[in-house]
Amino acid sequence: MPETPSSTKPVQFPFTFGLDTFGDFINDEEGHTLSHAQIIRHLVEHGVLADQIGLDFFGIGEHHTDDFPLSAGDVVLAAIASLTSHIHLGSAVTVLSSDDPVRVFQRYSTLNAVSNGRAEVILGRGSSIDSFPLFGYDLSDYEELFEEKASLFAEIIKGGPVTWKGKTRAPLYNQDIVPHTESGPFPVWVGVGGSPQSVIRAAHLGFRLMLAIIGGSSSRFVPFSRLYLQALERFGRPALPIGVHSPGHVAATDEQAHEEFWPHYREVMARYSKIRGFAVPTKESFLYETGPGGALYVGSPETVAQKIAKNLSALGASHFDLKYGMGGLTQRVLMTNIELYGTQVVPRVRELLAQAQDNRSH
Repeated sequence: MPETPSSTKPVQFPFTFGLDTFGDFINDEEGHTLSHAQIIRHLVEHGVLADQIGLDFFGIGEHHTDDFPLSAGDVVLAAIASLTSHIHLGSAVTVLSSDDPVRVFQRYSTLNAVSNGRAEVILGRGSSIDSFPLFGYDLSDYEELFEEKASLFAEIIKGGPVTWKGKTRAPLYNQDIVPHTESGPFPVWVGVGGSPQSVIRAAHLGFRLMLAIIGGSSSRFVPFSRLYLQALERFGRPALPIGVHSPGHVAATDEQAHEEFWPHYREVMARYSKIRGFAVPTKESFLYETGPGGALYVGSPETVAQKIAKNLSALGASHFDLKYGMGGLTQRVLMTNIELYGTQVVPRVRELLAQAQDNRSH
């Protein structure tokens, strides 16, 4: 069980493991980019395979660009739900700031019905801001939009009629919101990439915490785990799980994983560096990120498993999502990645965590 990095008495949650995708564009074996429709069909195959090999979660992140044609992830998740039996399905993330909390709840409560209680949702402010101009929102309202909409979503998820008033949408007065869930609220997470205020907000609203660690050392997020646990206690909330979301790629060997992933990672990151303003990665920076101290989980099953086990323990987290895929990889490579992650990485992580628990007990 995860070791809580806090003086707060730890609560033991079962370890769970998932996959997240942003619907990155996929190439065929000749290097030609597939159509958006074919990419979406391939994502359904990914979710079905994830269920077959026993993973706990499959998430689809919301994007609205040619590189990431996943603007309606919940529809794809519903298709996966119809072909699977066990795996939980959710967003990774839903950009709540540019959406309507009522509609988000309705979509995921519908998914919950279709999947027989397997829906989850990860809410985020939006590190990718393409949805703001698309839906007519002003980026200057970035903070207020999420603050208000998250508070409304927290009221909706409780069940029962909702009364709420704010500045960013019309008020609700004793409004029943359907469809109702059969067995209480589905899990709600907040994705946090570096804001202590977001950590405190998640605890205040009673949402689970998902640490989005996409660059740099994972150890810098340890204070966030502590802050979250302390805030839950201060707000009188019950203990809730902490999750980690990080990008990676698994292949038979470290060398093969690097060879497959690095050229596409360099190309995609160089393109987005012009938009986001960060440095273009070098081979040296890539090797640091894939090493023990970095945020990329790229390597053989053993390399990736060792890194996941170490960081889950350090962060007091019980859930890990590997954000798989990178624009330009092929369906064959992606399916192999998923299979290795589910059949070799996750069992090895469980083994390492059990060994660590036994060592602490003696």
